[in-house]
Amino acid sequence: MAFNVAEFRANMVGDGARPNLFSVSLNFPTIVTNGNAAAQKTTFLAKSAQLPGSTVGTVTVPYFGRELKFSGNRTFTDWTLTIINDEDFLIRNSLENWMNALNSHAGNVRNANAVAPAGYSVDATVTQYGKAGQALKTYNFVGLFPTDLAAIDLDWGSNDTIEEYAATFAFQYWEANTTT
Repeated sequence: MAFNVAEFRANMVGDGARPNLFSVSLNFPTIVTNGNAAAQKTTFLAKSAQLPGSTVGTVTVPYFGRELKFSGNRTFTDWTLTIINDEDFLIRNSLENWMNALNSHAGNVRNANAVAPAGYSVDATVTQYGKAGQALKTYNFVGLFPTDLAAIDLDWGSNDTIEEYAATFAFQYWEANTTT
């Protein structure tokens, strides 16, 4: 088969999806002070995210010297956001507050209001947009909670930059607007 630029372009719907056209909607549980304000701000300051992946494991069964493979269970890798930090630290403070409710720094205990997953986990969405502004694909993360809040590097030589940091979340599973 000969290379044909016209056929390639004809099969590239909408000139290809662009990784910079997305939005994140991160909710915060009621145990987080200023969670609603932080959720609203995250939509604007979430600099990077991922459309999630998943893996279907395999179950290997030896049989007469061969390995037969069967479909196993699905697993989901954690989801990471990179967040731009502004001077009110609202999102960072809310994430720290959320994680402290899960397990406090000094006491090593959980907040009494953060009981059961419904008390500390929420749903979040990431939406990929087309160049005309239409939503192309939406993923909903179910039962999400933070597991890692990265350090913010400080440096006297970092001129003309804005702080950013990563927040990693575990979740139970995701649903897409195209899955049933």
